[in-house]
Amino acid sequence: MTTTRRSVLGGAAAALALPGLARAQESPGVTATEIRIGTTYALSGPASAYSLIPKCLTAVFRRLNEQGGINGRQVTFLVNDDGYQPPRTLEQARKLVEQERVAFLFNNLGTPTNSAIQRYANQRKVPHLFLATGADKWADPKAYPWTIGWQPSYRTEAQIYAKHILEQKPNARIGLLHQNDDFGKDYVNGVKDVLGARFDAMVKTASHEATDATIDSQVVSLQAAGCDALVCGIIPKFASQAIRRVFDLGWRPLMFMSNVSVSGAVVIEPAGKEKAVGLITSDYRKDQSDPSWADDPGMKEWRDFMARYIPDGELGDNNYTYAYGAGLTLLQVLRQCGNDLSRENILKQATSLRPLALPTLLPGVTVSTNPDNYHPIRQMQLQRWDGRGWVRFGSVIEGANV
Repeated sequence: MTTTRRSVLGGAAAALALPGLARAQESPGVTATEIRIGTTYALSGPASAYSLIPKCLTAVFRRLNEQGGINGRQVTFLVNDDGYQPPRTLEQARKLVEQERVAFLFNNLGTPTNSAIQRYANQRKVPHLFLATGADKWADPKAYPWTIGWQPSYRTEAQIYAKHILEQKPNARIGLLHQNDDFGKDYVNGVKDVLGARFDAMVKTASHEATDATIDSQVVSLQAAGCDALVCGIIPKFASQAIRRVFDLGWRPLMFMSNVSVSGAVVIEPAGKEKAVGLITSDYRKDQSDPSWADDPGMKEWRDFMARYIPDGELGDNNYTYAYGAGLTLLQVLRQCGNDLSRENILKQATSLRPLALPTLLPGVTVSTNPDNYHPIRQMQLQRWDGRGWVRFGSVIEGANV
Protein backbone atom coordinates (compact mmCIF):
# COMPACT_ATOMS: atom_id res chain seq x y z
CA MET A 1 0.00 0.00 0.00
CA THR A 2 1.10 3.57 -0.60
CA THR A 3 1.55 5.58 2.55
CA THR A 4 0.01 9.03 2.59
CA ARG A 5 0.90 11.57 5.24
CA ARG A 6 -1.22 14.66 5.57
CA SER A 7 -0.37 17.93 7.20
CA VAL A 8 -3.80 19.50 7.51
CA LEU A 9 -3.70 23.07 8.75
CA GLY A 10 -7.28 24.17 9.09
CA GLY A 11 -8.64 27.20 10.93
CA ALA A 12 -11.63 27.20 13.23
CA ALA A 13 -12.92 30.67 12.41
CA ALA A 14 -14.94 31.27 9.25
CA ALA A 15 -13.75 34.08 7.02
CA LEU A 16 -15.96 36.98 5.99
CA ALA A 17 -17.01 37.17 2.38
CA LEU A 18 -14.66 39.21 0.23
CA PRO A 19 -15.17 40.93 -3.14
CA GLY A 20 -14.87 38.53 -6.01
CA LEU A 21 -15.40 35.51 -3.75
CA ALA A 22 -17.67 33.75 -6.24
CA ARG A 23 -14.82 33.38 -8.71
CA ALA A 24 -12.46 32.09 -6.02
CA GLN A 25 -15.02 29.54 -4.83
CA GLU A 26 -15.25 28.15 -8.34
CA SER A 27 -11.52 27.43 -8.45
CA PRO A 28 -10.40 23.89 -7.56
CA GLY A 29 -8.99 23.68 -4.05
CA VAL A 30 -10.28 27.07 -2.97
CA THR A 31 -13.29 27.88 -0.79
CA ALA A 32 -14.31 30.88 1.29
CA THR A 33 -12.19 29.59 4.17
CA GLU A 34 -9.52 27.31 2.69
CA ILE A 35 -6.74 26.90 0.12
CA ARG A 36 -5.64 23.29 -0.48
CA ILE A 37 -2.05 22.73 -1.59
CA GLY A 38 -0.41 19.36 -2.28
CA THR A 39 3.03 17.87 -2.69
CA THR A 40 4.78 14.54 -3.13
CA TYR A 41 7.92 13.77 -1.13
CA ALA A 42 10.24 10.91 -0.24
CA LEU A 43 9.13 10.38 3.33
CA SER A 44 10.67 6.92 2.92
CA GLY A 45 13.27 5.40 0.62
CA PRO A 46 16.74 6.49 -0.53
CA ALA A 47 15.98 10.23 -0.57
CA SER A 48 14.12 10.39 2.76
CA ALA A 49 16.75 12.80 4.15
CA TYR A 50 14.76 15.47 2.32
CA SER A 51 11.64 14.78 4.40
CA LEU A 52 12.71 17.67 6.64
CA ILE A 53 11.67 20.05 3.87
CA PRO A 54 7.91 19.36 4.02
CA LYS A 55 8.22 19.32 7.82
CA CYS A 56 9.48 22.89 7.63
CA LEU A 57 6.93 23.92 4.99
CA THR A 58 4.17 22.58 7.21
CA ALA A 59 5.45 24.85 9.97
CA VAL A 60 5.59 27.84 7.61
CA PHE A 61 1.92 27.32 6.74
CA ARG A 62 1.03 26.79 10.41
CA ARG A 63 2.55 30.14 11.29
CA LEU A 64 0.70 31.74 8.37
CA ASN A 65 -2.60 30.29 9.56
CA GLU A 66 -1.99 31.54 13.09
CA GLN A 67 -1.53 34.99 11.58
CA GLY A 68 -4.86 34.82 9.77
CA GLY A 69 -4.00 32.96 6.58
CA ILE A 70 -4.22 34.42 3.08
CA ASN A 71 -7.16 36.78 2.55
CA GLY A 72 -8.88 35.11 5.47
CA ARG A 73 -8.33 31.62 4.08
CA GLN A 74 -6.44 28.94 5.97
CA VAL A 75 -3.93 26.76 4.13
CA THR A 76 -4.33 22.99 4.12
CA PHE A 77 -1.03 21.37 3.08
CA LEU A 78 -1.15 17.73 2.00
CA VAL A 79 2.11 15.74 1.84
CA ASN A 80 1.97 12.36 0.10
CA ASP A 81 4.82 9.85 0.28
CA ASP A 82 6.17 8.62 -3.06
CA GLY A 83 9.32 6.91 -1.73
CA TYR A 84 11.31 8.62 -4.55
CA GLN A 85 9.69 6.18 -6.99
CA PRO A 86 8.34 7.87 -10.16
CA PRO A 87 5.32 5.54 -10.63
CA ARG A 88 4.23 6.28 -7.06
CA THR A 89 4.76 9.99 -7.67
CA LEU A 90 2.27 9.92 -10.54
CA GLU A 91 -0.18 7.88 -8.46
CA GLN A 92 0.02 10.29 -5.53
CA ALA A 93 -0.08 13.43 -7.68
CA ARG A 94 -3.23 12.19 -9.39
CA LYS A 95 -4.73 11.51 -5.97
CA LEU A 96 -3.92 15.03 -4.81
CA VAL A 97 -5.44 16.63 -7.91
CA GLU A 98 -8.41 14.37 -8.60
CA GLN A 99 -9.41 13.16 -5.11
CA GLU A 100 -7.94 15.62 -2.63
CA ARG A 101 -8.84 18.49 -4.98
CA VAL A 102 -5.78 20.66 -4.36
CA ALA A 103 -5.50 24.03 -6.06
CA PHE A 104 -1.94 23.29 -7.19
CA LEU A 105 1.21 21.25 -6.59
CA PHE A 106 4.09 22.86 -4.73
CA ASN A 107 7.74 21.96 -4.15
CA ASN A 108 7.46 18.30 -5.18
CA LEU A 109 10.79 16.56 -4.60
CA GLY A 110 13.15 15.09 -7.15
CA THR A 111 14.13 15.15 -10.79
CA PRO A 112 13.02 11.64 -11.85
CA THR A 113 9.85 11.92 -9.78
CA ASN A 114 8.80 15.32 -11.13
CA SER A 115 9.58 14.09 -14.64
CA ALA A 116 6.87 11.47 -14.09
CA ILE A 117 4.20 14.12 -13.42
CA GLN A 118 5.29 17.09 -15.54
CA ARG A 119 3.18 16.11 -18.55
CA TYR A 120 0.19 15.24 -16.36
CA ALA A 121 0.26 18.59 -14.53
CA ASN A 122 0.55 20.52 -17.79
CA GLN A 123 -2.19 18.59 -19.54
CA ARG A 124 -4.50 19.24 -16.58
CA LYS A 125 -3.30 22.87 -16.35
CA VAL A 126 -2.43 22.47 -12.69
CA PRO A 127 0.31 24.83 -11.45
CA HIS A 128 3.40 22.72 -10.67
CA LEU A 129 5.36 25.29 -8.71
CA PHE A 130 8.85 25.80 -7.31
CA LEU A 131 9.98 22.18 -7.52
CA ALA A 132 12.54 20.80 -5.08
CA THR A 133 15.03 19.99 -7.84
CA GLY A 134 17.46 22.11 -9.80
CA ALA A 135 17.12 20.26 -13.10
CA ASP A 136 17.50 22.63 -16.02
CA LYS A 137 14.46 21.10 -17.72
CA TRP A 138 11.99 22.90 -15.43
CA ALA A 139 12.74 26.15 -17.27
CA ASP A 140 10.85 25.37 -20.48
CA PRO A 141 7.86 27.75 -20.52
CA LYS A 142 7.00 27.08 -24.16
CA ALA A 143 6.62 23.30 -23.80
CA TYR A 144 5.64 23.14 -20.12
CA PRO A 145 4.22 26.51 -19.04
CA TRP A 146 2.66 25.14 -15.83
CA THR A 147 5.95 23.81 -14.38
CA ILE A 148 8.63 25.99 -12.79
CA GLY A 149 11.60 25.23 -10.55
CA TRP A 150 13.00 27.36 -7.72
CA GLN A 151 16.64 26.71 -6.89
CA PRO A 152 19.55 27.31 -9.29
CA SER A 153 19.97 24.92 -12.19
CA TYR A 154 22.28 21.94 -11.65
CA ARG A 155 23.65 22.65 -15.10
CA THR A 156 24.61 26.19 -14.09
CA GLU A 157 26.18 24.81 -10.92
CA ALA A 158 28.29 22.37 -12.94
CA GLN A 159 29.42 25.18 -15.26
CA ILE A 160 30.72 27.05 -12.21
CA TYR A 161 32.64 23.99 -10.99
CA ALA A 162 34.19 23.34 -14.39
CA LYS A 163 35.36 26.96 -14.68
CA HIS A 164 36.95 26.77 -11.23
CA ILE A 165 38.71 23.51 -12.10
CA LEU A 166 40.21 25.08 -15.23
CA GLU A 167 41.44 28.03 -13.15
CA GLN A 168 43.08 25.78 -10.57
CA LYS A 169 44.13 22.81 -12.73
CA PRO A 170 44.07 23.72 -16.44
CA ASN A 171 45.14 20.21 -17.47
CA ALA A 172 43.02 18.32 -14.94
CA ARG A 173 41.74 14.81 -15.45
CA ILE A 174 38.17 15.19 -14.22
CA GLY A 175 36.10 12.43 -12.69
CA LEU A 176 32.35 12.95 -12.99
CA LEU A 177 30.20 10.82 -10.66
CA HIS A 178 26.51 11.22 -11.36
CA GLN A 179 23.11 9.69 -10.81
CA ASN A 180 21.83 8.09 -14.02
CA ASP A 181 18.84 10.36 -14.64
CA ASP A 182 18.10 13.95 -15.60
CA PHE A 183 19.42 15.17 -12.23
CA GLY A 184 22.84 13.64 -12.73
CA LYS A 185 23.01 14.31 -16.46
CA ASP A 186 22.65 18.05 -15.87
CA TYR A 187 26.11 17.91 -14.27
CA VAL A 188 27.48 16.17 -17.34
CA ASN A 189 25.93 18.79 -19.62
CA GLY A 190 27.18 21.68 -17.48
CA VAL A 191 30.77 20.45 -17.60
CA LYS A 192 30.43 19.89 -21.37
CA ASP A 193 29.23 23.48 -21.78
CA VAL A 194 32.56 24.71 -20.42
CA LEU A 195 34.98 22.13 -21.84
CA GLY A 196 33.40 21.78 -25.26
CA ALA A 197 35.51 19.61 -27.58
CA ARG A 198 37.94 18.87 -24.73
CA PHE A 199 35.32 16.98 -22.72
CA ASP A 200 36.10 13.45 -23.93
CA ALA A 201 39.83 13.86 -23.42
CA MET A 202 39.57 15.47 -19.97
CA VAL A 203 36.62 13.69 -18.35
CA LYS A 204 35.98 10.16 -17.09
CA THR A 205 32.35 9.54 -16.13
CA ALA A 206 30.79 7.00 -13.77
CA SER A 207 27.06 6.73 -13.17
CA HIS A 208 24.85 4.89 -10.70
CA GLU A 209 21.17 4.22 -10.09
CA ALA A 210 19.25 5.81 -7.23
CA THR A 211 18.36 2.29 -6.05
CA ASP A 212 22.00 1.12 -5.79
CA ALA A 213 23.30 0.20 -2.36
CA THR A 214 26.68 1.92 -2.72
CA ILE A 215 28.83 3.88 -5.14
CA ASP A 216 32.14 2.42 -3.91
CA SER A 217 33.04 0.75 -7.20
CA GLN A 218 32.42 3.96 -9.15
CA VAL A 219 34.68 5.96 -6.83
CA VAL A 220 37.45 3.36 -7.12
CA SER A 221 37.18 3.38 -10.93
CA LEU A 222 37.58 7.16 -11.08
CA GLN A 223 40.62 7.05 -8.82
CA ALA A 224 42.12 4.30 -10.98
CA ALA A 225 41.58 6.49 -14.07
CA GLY A 226 44.00 9.01 -12.60
CA CYS A 227 41.45 11.75 -11.94
CA ASP A 228 42.73 14.69 -9.92
CA ALA A 229 39.38 16.54 -9.82
CA LEU A 230 36.01 15.04 -8.95
CA VAL A 231 32.52 16.47 -9.56
CA CYS A 232 29.61 14.68 -7.86
CA GLY A 233 25.98 15.03 -8.97
CA ILE A 234 24.50 12.67 -6.35
CA ILE A 235 21.92 12.67 -3.53
CA PRO A 236 22.79 12.79 0.21
CA LYS A 237 22.92 9.03 0.85
CA PHE A 238 25.63 8.62 -1.78
CA ALA A 239 27.34 11.92 -0.98
CA SER A 240 28.30 10.65 2.48
CA GLN A 241 29.57 7.43 0.95
CA ALA A 242 31.64 9.28 -1.67
CA ILE A 243 33.28 11.62 0.84
CA ARG A 244 34.19 8.74 3.15
CA ARG A 245 35.41 6.44 0.37
CA VAL A 246 37.56 9.08 -1.30
CA PHE A 247 39.24 9.86 2.02
CA ASP A 248 39.73 6.23 2.99
CA LEU A 249 41.39 5.53 -0.37
CA GLY A 250 43.95 8.22 0.35
CA TRP A 251 42.78 9.99 -2.80
CA ARG A 252 42.86 13.78 -2.62
CA PRO A 253 41.21 15.18 -5.77
CA LEU A 254 39.87 18.72 -6.03
CA MET A 255 36.36 17.58 -5.05
CA PHE A 256 33.01 19.22 -5.72
CA MET A 257 29.62 18.13 -4.34
CA SER A 258 26.12 19.01 -5.54
CA ASN A 259 24.71 21.77 -3.36
CA VAL A 260 21.65 19.63 -2.60
CA SER A 261 23.88 17.09 -0.85
CA VAL A 262 26.06 19.07 1.56
CA SER A 263 23.97 19.26 4.73
CA GLY A 264 26.24 19.25 7.76
CA ALA A 265 23.91 17.03 9.77
CA VAL A 266 22.79 14.69 6.99
CA VAL A 267 25.92 14.35 4.83
CA ILE A 268 29.08 15.75 6.42
CA GLU A 269 28.74 14.42 9.97
CA PRO A 270 27.88 10.84 8.89
CA ALA A 271 30.86 10.89 6.51
CA GLY A 272 33.14 12.38 9.15
CA LYS A 273 33.79 16.12 9.39
CA GLU A 274 37.53 15.63 9.06
CA LYS A 275 37.10 13.53 5.91
CA ALA A 276 35.28 16.35 4.12
CA VAL A 277 37.96 19.01 4.66
CA GLY A 278 38.60 20.80 1.36
CA LEU A 279 35.29 19.75 -0.22
CA ILE A 280 33.86 22.49 -2.44
CA THR A 281 30.24 23.23 -3.21
CA SER A 282 28.22 26.28 -4.19
CA ASP A 283 25.21 27.76 -2.52
CA TYR A 284 22.69 30.55 -2.67
CA ARG A 285 21.68 30.23 1.00
CA LYS A 286 23.24 31.52 4.17
CA ASP A 287 24.77 28.75 6.25
CA GLN A 288 24.05 28.49 9.97
CA SER A 289 27.63 27.42 10.73
CA ASP A 290 29.05 30.62 9.18
CA PRO A 291 29.78 33.02 12.09
CA SER A 292 29.26 36.02 9.83
CA TRP A 293 25.50 35.38 10.08
CA ALA A 294 25.43 35.32 13.89
CA ASP A 295 23.74 38.74 14.10
CA ASP A 296 22.19 38.77 10.65
CA PRO A 297 18.53 39.92 10.86
CA GLY A 298 17.40 37.39 8.24
CA MET A 299 19.01 34.44 9.98
CA LYS A 300 17.74 35.68 13.33
CA GLU A 301 14.23 35.63 11.88
CA TRP A 302 14.81 32.05 10.69
CA ARG A 303 16.29 30.91 14.02
CA ASP A 304 13.35 32.42 15.91
CA PHE A 305 10.98 30.58 13.57
CA MET A 306 12.83 27.31 14.15
CA ALA A 307 12.84 27.77 17.92
CA ARG A 308 9.09 28.27 18.00
CA TYR A 309 7.85 25.87 15.32
CA ILE A 310 10.54 23.19 14.97
CA PRO A 311 12.38 23.24 18.31
CA ASP A 312 13.88 19.79 17.70
CA GLY A 313 15.22 20.79 14.26
CA GLU A 314 18.96 20.56 13.59
CA LEU A 315 19.98 24.11 12.68
CA GLY A 316 22.99 22.78 10.79
CA ASP A 317 20.75 21.05 8.23
CA ASN A 318 20.44 23.42 5.27
CA ASN A 319 17.23 21.72 4.15
CA TYR A 320 15.52 23.97 6.70
CA THR A 321 16.92 27.19 5.22
CA TYR A 322 15.97 25.89 1.77
CA ALA A 323 12.39 25.16 2.82
CA TYR A 324 11.97 28.49 4.57
CA GLY A 325 12.99 30.38 1.42
CA ALA A 326 10.78 28.29 -0.86
CA GLY A 327 7.85 28.68 1.53
CA LEU A 328 8.19 32.47 1.71
CA THR A 329 8.34 32.62 -2.09
CA LEU A 330 5.00 30.85 -2.34
CA LEU A 331 3.46 33.14 0.27
CA GLN A 332 4.49 36.12 -1.87
CA VAL A 333 2.76 34.52 -4.86
CA LEU A 334 -0.44 33.94 -2.90
CA ARG A 335 -0.45 37.51 -1.61
CA GLN A 336 0.00 38.80 -5.16
CA CYS A 337 -3.02 36.73 -6.22
CA GLY A 338 -5.33 38.81 -4.06
CA ASN A 339 -8.74 37.20 -4.16
CA ASP A 340 -8.28 35.67 -7.61
CA LEU A 341 -7.02 32.21 -6.73
CA SER A 342 -7.79 30.66 -10.08
CA ARG A 343 -5.11 28.33 -11.36
CA GLU A 344 -4.44 30.73 -14.21
CA ASN A 345 -3.75 33.65 -11.87
CA ILE A 346 -1.66 31.54 -9.49
CA LEU A 347 0.59 30.65 -12.43
CA LYS A 348 0.62 34.26 -13.64
CA GLN A 349 1.80 35.53 -10.26
CA ALA A 350 4.36 32.73 -9.84
CA THR A 351 5.92 33.80 -13.14
CA SER A 352 5.77 37.54 -12.39
CA LEU A 353 7.96 37.89 -9.32
CA ARG A 354 10.03 41.04 -9.06
CA PRO A 355 13.48 40.57 -7.46
CA LEU A 356 12.69 39.22 -4.03
CA ALA A 357 15.32 39.20 -1.28
CA LEU A 358 14.63 36.48 1.28
CA PRO A 359 15.97 36.12 4.85
CA THR A 360 17.90 32.91 4.17
CA LEU A 361 19.42 33.86 0.79
CA LEU A 362 22.95 35.24 0.42
CA PRO A 363 23.31 38.98 -0.19
CA GLY A 364 23.06 39.58 -3.92
CA VAL A 365 20.90 36.49 -4.48
CA THR A 366 17.24 37.15 -5.28
CA VAL A 367 14.18 35.32 -6.56
CA SER A 368 12.70 36.74 -9.76
CA THR A 369 10.64 35.36 -12.62
CA ASN A 370 8.93 36.45 -15.78
CA PRO A 371 6.90 34.54 -18.39
CA ASP A 372 10.03 33.96 -20.48
CA ASN A 373 12.47 33.14 -17.65
CA TYR A 374 11.64 30.19 -15.43
CA HIS A 375 14.95 30.26 -13.52
CA PRO A 376 13.88 31.95 -10.24
CA ILE A 377 17.37 31.88 -8.65
CA ARG A 378 20.36 32.37 -10.91
CA GLN A 379 23.17 33.37 -8.54
CA MET A 380 25.51 31.21 -6.42
CA GLN A 381 28.78 31.48 -4.49
CA LEU A 382 31.52 28.89 -4.05
CA GLN A 383 32.30 27.64 -0.55
CA ARG A 384 34.74 25.17 1.04
CA TRP A 385 34.40 22.88 4.08
CA ASP A 386 37.12 23.67 6.65
CA GLY A 387 36.32 20.94 9.18
CA ARG A 388 33.88 23.06 11.18
CA GLY A 389 31.68 24.73 8.60
CA TRP A 390 31.38 26.14 5.10
CA VAL A 391 33.61 29.09 4.24
CA ARG A 392 32.57 31.22 1.27
CA PHE A 393 35.15 32.46 -1.23
CA GLY A 394 35.07 34.48 -4.40
CA SER A 395 32.09 36.57 -5.45
CA VAL A 396 28.45 35.78 -6.12
CA ILE A 397 28.29 34.36 -9.65
CA GLU A 398 25.34 34.40 -12.04
CA GLY A 399 25.46 31.41 -14.34
CA ALA A 400 24.63 31.64 -18.03
CA ASN A 401 22.08 28.95 -18.85
CA VAL A 402 22.74 27.30 -22.19
